[in-house]
Amino acid sequence: MPPAPLRCPRCGRAADGFTGCASCARDDVGVNTPPPLADLSGLDLAAYPGGPWGWPAALPVSGPPVTLGEGNTPVVRLRTTSATAARPTTGDGGLWLKYEGANPTGSHKDRAMSVGVAAALAAGADTVVAASSGNAGAAAAAYATRAGLRCVVFTTDAVPPELRAQIDALGAERQVRGDGTAERNAAMAEAVATHGWYPLTSFSTPSPGGNPYANEGYKSVAHELARDFAGRPIDTVVVPTSRADLLAGIARGFRELAGAGLIAEVPRLVAAEPAAAAPFTAALRQPDRADQERTRVNSGPTVAFSLGERRPCWQGLDALWRTGGTAVAVDDEVTMAEYRRLAAEGLLLEPSSAVAVAVARTLVTGPDAVVVAIGTATGMKALGTASGRDGD
Repeated sequence: MPPAPLRCPRCGRAADGFTGCASCARDDVGVNTPPPLADLSGLDLAAYPGGPWGWPAALPVSGPPVTLGEGNTPVVRLRTTSATAARPTTGDGGLWLKYEGANPTGSHKDRAMSVGVAAALAAGADTVVAASSGNAGAAAAAYATRAGLRCVVFTTDAVPPELRAQIDALGAERQVRGDGTAERNAAMAEAVATHGWYPLTSFSTPSPGGNPYANEGYKSVAHELARDFAGRPIDTVVVPTSRADLLAGIARGFRELAGAGLIAEVPRLVAAEPAAAAPFTAALRQPDRADQERTRVNSGPTVAFSLGERRPCWQGLDALWRTGGTAVAVDDEVTMAEYRRLAAEGLLLEPSSAVAVAVARTLVTGPDAVVVAIGTATGMKALGTASGRDGD
C-alpha cells in the first residue's frame, strides 16, 4: 500500500517529495507537507501500549515496523523547591520532565527514525541519508542498521566526539562537511538529487522541517502524555525547538486525541530556544502572521548545540498558533545553571533539554498546574561540550 498523500496545510496544495511546499517556498516560507491526521475514534487511551507503533492506525505507513523498543519514556516530577517530594504520584500538579533520553539511542529522534526508516523500506529504498548535528544521525544509523539499509550521515566539525563515535559505531557512513548547517544540508541535497537516496531529515532552503512521514513518530509523545496524565489535564508542554519537527508532531498528536474525544482540550505548547538563536521568540513579538512567517535572526553559537535556526519553520508557528502558545528564549548561563540543577537531581540531560526545563520553570503558576518539559536527549552524548572541555 502506498504511503498516505502529502498536502500543504498553508495553501492546501498537494505535495510530492520531501522538500516542502514548492508554492510556499516561492513565497519565501518553508512549509512542511504532512499526511492527513489519523482518526483515533474507538481507541482506548488507557490501553494504549505506547511508542510510535502502539497505535499502527496513527501512522502513515503500513509496512512492517522497524523498532528497537522506542517510546514509553518515563515522566519524572522535578523539584521546584527543596521541600518538593522527589517521588509524588503521577497526576499531581507541578513541573514534570518527559525523559526522551531513555530511548534506545538516547534521544527523541528514535521515534521519528523508526517510522522514517519503515517508510523508506516501503518505498523500496536501499540507502537512507540524514544531515545532523548528532542525535538524528545516530538514530538514523541505528534504525537503518536494524532494517538492513545503508545509511549516510552528513555532519560538521562541530559535532561532539561522543556523537561522532555513536554514529560510527552504529554503522553509518559519516561524511563531514565544514562547520555549518548550510554545508551539510547542501551536501545532502546534492546526494538526494544525484543518487536518489531516501531523505530522513531536512535539507532544503527555506527549511520546511524533516521527512513528514518520519515526523509522525513524534505524535506518540502526546499520546503517551495523555495516557500518563489521564484524568489530569496538562496545562503546558515546553519543547526544545529548532526546526520544530518535535513541536509540530506533538501538536498533531494532541489534535488527534482531541478529535477522537480522548482528551477534553489540547495543552498550550511553548517553544524553548537558546537566546543566541531564537527565531520563534522574535517572530511572535510581531503582531502580523505574515511578518512572523518571514522573520530572520542572526544565529550565534550556543551551548545548546543541537538547537539554533535563523528563521522559524512554519510548522512550529502553526503549532503555537493553534494552541495559543508562545516561545521563550534563555541564555547560556541560565541553560547551564539548569543543567547543573538537573544533574543534582540525578538527571543528566544534554544542554538543549535544559533549555526546555529552564523555560518550563518560569511557567509553573501554582501547585495545581501541570507543566511538562520535554527532555530530548541524555547528557551522556556530549559530556565534554557540556562541561566546557574541548571537544577533541
